[in-house]
Amino acid sequence: MMTKIDWYILRKLIGTFIYSLMIFLLISVVIDTTEKVDDFMKHHLSLHEIIVDYYFGFIPHILALLFPLFIFLSVIFFTSKMAYRSEIIAILASGVSFRRFLRPYWYGAILFGGILWLANYWVVPNANRIRTGFENKYLHSHDDEKSQYDRTTRIDSFTYVTFGTYDPNYKSGSSFVLSVVDKQNMTFKMKADRISWDSTAKKWKLDYVTMRTMNGLKEVWSSKQDTLLKLPLVPKDLVEEKNLQEAMTTPDLRRYIQRESIRGAEGLNTYWVEYYRRTSAAFAVVILTLIGGIIAAKKVRGGSGLHLAVGIVISASYIIFLQFATVFSVKADLNPLLAVWIPNILFGLLALYLYRRAPK
Repeated sequence: MMTKIDWYILRKLIGTFIYSLMIFLLISVVIDTTEKVDDFMKHHLSLHEIIVDYYFGFIPHILALLFPLFIFLSVIFFTSKMAYRSEIIAILASGVSFRRFLRPYWYGAILFGGILWLANYWVVPNANRIRTGFENKYLHSHDDEKSQYDRTTRIDSFTYVTFGTYDPNYKSGSSFVLSVVDKQNMTFKMKADRISWDSTAKKWKLDYVTMRTMNGLKEVWSSKQDTLLKLPLVPKDLVEEKNLQEAMTTPDLRRYIQRESIRGAEGLNTYWVEYYRRTSAAFAVVILTLIGGIIAAKKVRGGSGLHLAVGIVISASYIIFLQFATVFSVKADLNPLLAVWIPNILFGLLALYLYRRAPK
């Protein structure tokens, strides 16, 4: 049952968090606008285009990014104020245990952690699609759309396609090879001098095609002037978009990873890190909320300033651990699940240690 004290602490938590988040959000928008104002002016963008096509995507992105750290600092701030005014001493002196005192912190942490979890799964990816689409159109150069050479892609369990050259701008290439391999034996091979995307038929058009079908020692050869070929591969699959993983909902991200795994794509740890991070961030909210409540509940001579300084140090440590683990996963093949959960495990142990040391 929620008591008046529980509601009092929970209102403090929610109010302080929303207030601090709005302030830092405003600062973030101002800084971001200052950095990009030249690009906005260069493309003659209207205020409506900037707000609807960019900041409607940027604001949820920055909110989700700062969510765990700001709730942590908010908890430290209002709890430290309560401790400074001896409110916590009065609560504990009335017979309330420290464990019971932390109950509204659990409620608030689970509430905000659930909100962040749901947002990371669906809301934030859709917002990121708006943001990244705007950035790719107006802010980023298109160096990633230069011609590619000798690109091989696996499109299913048995089929491989190779482009000798491929130009994303014209959606065409040359020296195309399709190979079907079954148990280390090649059963079919198709070559084409040129390949281009037919946007009307949604198929690939091949010119000067030769085909070989192998069955043991038997081989059948044939050729065509041109043909249309339907593949589970479209032009956008051949262009590596920046931060693509951030713009996919979790079900879409899971399907993308499974499809690319079948194709034998490299660098999937980046996508796995994003997939697992969406859940670990929600648990980070719970862990950091409890750490903040335990640290700030003790009245100290330095007051709120000392508590906030400790909170900033812990926040910076969490970010450093997360960044190091992420880099090791992407660059050094550390297990992505372990990489995103290392900070939560370490700070979960820290929360347990602080709880045991806290005066009851």
